[in-house]
Amino acid sequence: MNQMKNRVLLIGNLGHDPETRTLDSGKRVSRFTLATSDTFKNSEGQKVTETTWHNIVVWNRLSDFASKYLKKGRQVYVEGRIAYRSYEDKTGVTKYTTEIVASNLLCLSPAGSPVKQTAE
Repeated sequence: MNQMKNRVLLIGNLGHDPETRTLDSGKRVSRFTLATSDTFKNSEGQKVTETTWHNIVVWNRLSDFASKYLKKGRQVYVEGRIAYRSYEDKTGVTKYTTEIVASNLLCLSPAGSPVKQTAE
């Protein structure tokens, strides 16, 4: 049996422009949110769209690519792995977060063109 890997493939729209910073070590990191949507009919036969938001993290060269080419609303393919981490907020409370650490990005919306949305 093949060993299962921690792998995620998403296609969605950016919720905001990537926020990029350089760490003391010199590594660059960008973060942005990605919205994915699923449409289905509920028990009454009405069409329902359910949107899920994902926190995406990209490092170094991918961070440079994201900060240069990705903009709010643009449709993007993201490939990566799920990562769980915890941190303490300013009040000392432990918080938990789930992120997708991207290993591959692909812009699906051409540069300079708006993302088109259909009313289906």
